[in-house]
Amino acid sequence: MEQRRTQGISRRTMLRGAAALGVAAGAVAVGAPPASAAGPLSVTRMKVLAGTQSPVQYGVGATDLGIPARTPDGRMLFVFGDTFADHMGGANWRSPVALYSSTTNLLSGVTFNGSAGAGANTQGVAPQLWYYPHDDYFQTVIPSDVITIGSRMYLHAIVNGPTFGTVRWTELWKSDDSGATWQHTGLKFPADMAGGRFQCITWGEGSDGYVYIYGTGFQRNKGIVLYRVPSNQMTQLSAYQPWGFANGSWGWGKPATEVLPGQFGEMCLRPLGGKWILVWFNAASYRIDAMVLNTPTDNLYTAQKTTLLYGGNWGAEDATHVAQLYGGYIIPGSTLSDLHLSVSQWNTTTNAVYHAEQFRVQGLV
Repeated sequence: MEQRRTQGISRRTMLRGAAALGVAAGAVAVGAPPASAAGPLSVTRMKVLAGTQSPVQYGVGATDLGIPARTPDGRMLFVFGDTFADHMGGANWRSPVALYSSTTNLLSGVTFNGSAGAGANTQGVAPQLWYYPHDDYFQTVIPSDVITIGSRMYLHAIVNGPTFGTVRWTELWKSDDSGATWQHTGLKFPADMAGGRFQCITWGEGSDGYVYIYGTGFQRNKGIVLYRVPSNQMTQLSAYQPWGFANGSWGWGKPATEVLPGQFGEMCLRPLGGKWILVWFNAASYRIDAMVLNTPTDNLYTAQKTTLLYGGNWGAEDATHVAQLYGGYIIPGSTLSDLHLSVSQWNTTTNAVYHAEQFRVQGLV
């Protein structure tokens, strides 16, 4: 286990990133997009959702990410990354793993009441959503984002191998039973698509019949690009259309062009309250930022950026300064003024903390 974590670009290296470079909590790195407050934010650390510092449910003793989506049957499904029975790097390594929640009041804290995956049940251990061996070829498969379109759910996944951060390809999975079981759609995205900027993606369905997708690299060293695809053609690679700049103007079908430079990590794009919101891990500045947009094609250079959470140091945390944070996924039921997020932490030195946590952010708009 530790061998795979120290070869190549390990997740440990990626998550140490900004802290190792000496970016202080709350500081803005040179060249990073400026962030400002839209107004006084109120931030509450609600609870640990799953992983360390939380009671073990469904065999999930250590985990991260927790990407949520509303299921066709009205529940929530939270999709997690590398998951272990006891501690980070421990027994029963699985990824991705998913848990159900029937929580209707986010203020009471999200709770889980079942697991997804073939053979899963409300009492047993949550299985890996589909079979593959964690070996020198398929080291691990990391969920990128999940979306519900009508009665079908789609999951975008990042195939790593032989080392973490070396992306072989990404792929699209589907579920027609509210996430209980998953089937490969047959669609694989090349690792070098859009110059390696379609590896870690996030998406949201618009009212115009298109799904809009922001993409970046999986190594936290690239800016983002924008694509769209008709919501009824999700499995056709040729239907994915880039937004690009050429011949003096922006437009669909032009070569994919970065819509915002930087060092993007995990992202979450959602239509919300008549607007669009993008939340992302700003790796250069060691924080989680957000933008509220009118459309995904807004000028992201000039769009207002707001910092929701700052990176911090272990032993010196508070509600807004969180040690070794990443992720930042919007939980269904949120509003722009009352935002609930799934945020991950991993203490890469001790492995004592490896979990996803629920945060509440009020006052963004």
